[in-house]
Amino acid sequence: MDDSEDLLSIGTFARRVGLTPSALRFYDDCGVLRPARVDGVTGYRRYGAGQAARAVRLRQLREAGLPLVDVAVVLDGPEDAAHGVLRAHLERMRRNEAEARALVERLLPEAPEGAGHCRAWARARIGGAELASAVRQVAPAAATGNARERHPVLGHVLLELSSGEVRLVATDRYRLAVRVLRPTEFEGGPRHALIDAGAARALAEWAVRRRTVELECAEDEAEVRLRSGTDVREVPAGCTAGRGGGAEATVFPDYRLMLEGLEAGRHRLIVDREALRDAVAGRARVVSLTVAGGGTGGGEDAEGGRQECGVSRETASGEAAEVSRETAPGAPAEQTLTVSDGGREPVRLRLIAEGSRLRIAFDPAVLLPALEAGVGPDVLLEIASVERPVVVRSADQGSFTTLVMPVRRSGTED
Repeated sequence: MDDSEDLLSIGTFARRVGLTPSALRFYDDCGVLRPARVDGVTGYRRYGAGQAARAVRLRQLREAGLPLVDVAVVLDGPEDAAHGVLRAHLERMRRNEAEARALVERLLPEAPEGAGHCRAWARARIGGAELASAVRQVAPAAATGNARERHPVLGHVLLELSSGEVRLVATDRYRLAVRVLRPTEFEGGPRHALIDAGAARALAEWAVRRRTVELECAEDEAEVRLRSGTDVREVPAGCTAGRGGGAEATVFPDYRLMLEGLEAGRHRLIVDREALRDAVAGRARVVSLTVAGGGTGGGEDAEGGRQECGVSRETASGEAAEVSRETAPGAPAEQTLTVSDGGREPVRLRLIAEGSRLRIAFDPAVLLPALEAGVGPDVLLEIASVERPVVVRSADQGSFTTLVMPVRRSGTED
């Protein structure tokens, strides 16, 4: 379109098609819904009115729970392939329906009505299942075993109540998990407390059976409790440390600094989360992820340079990571992700990729929990450089972020 007046701002277009601006940015990153124009100076996205039908169709497919890889087939693939994808998804939904209904029917009678109120504490009201889900996602990133013995603070989950939000954070220095909750009610000043990961899991097991819970933190001491009606659960003594609770509270890593220091991902991989999880499971030592096929990066390498024509290879090794990329003329248009090494046969998965060809390795014990903690059918891996953490996130839950460190591939690795 040549006339900018025919283009809509991202906010206007989002309201028209029933998507959020953040979802439109994500779908732009994934390549399934590109804006008609991006301002080269401001970076503002503009959309054409003619793109509304595709956007609405995309929203409907996502509301039906279709993974992005399959959405791309329905939107742009052959008609018979689109029908096959939809039939397969319908069958999966039918298989899951009975189990989901039975679970809800079992939990619903146990959910109490109402909740208490206590003004002496900083307080946030949250859905019990939502809080339990956040603990389930974050707690696995806390340190265990020898790592916890060396750094006891890393065996805790950081709890923050601030600016109308509740944040749960955990890290073992090889991965970082952050979940942000937005309470329906919030009052009191900012609070910070460290909760033993085991104690956090115990609270989550109690909260999941409550419709709503009130998370309360004392003003002047390291004390945390959950309240649902007249039922109250407190964190056991010795399992918390507040903002003024001594050395443990002061040495917890500055996760905000880590997140702010992230570079934009030059490689983006979108793949079926459960399929990738199953492909990684059961592998030992090191698992390799290799992307082949036609990416959207035009042969640009991870440092922003252009690779020469012909067959070329660039390998960069750092103390904590290794990434190798290849480009060659006439590369196949279909993109695949091969999961290999670690004592199992290679597994090939379909994916949507942005960037040049890629090979990267992980410790499966670190990558697998990040995949299991995700929500929704898709997982997005954002890879910035050879020595940076990889961002693992989902299109369905922007409030949950995981960072995972890659590892160096040994020359003797299969």
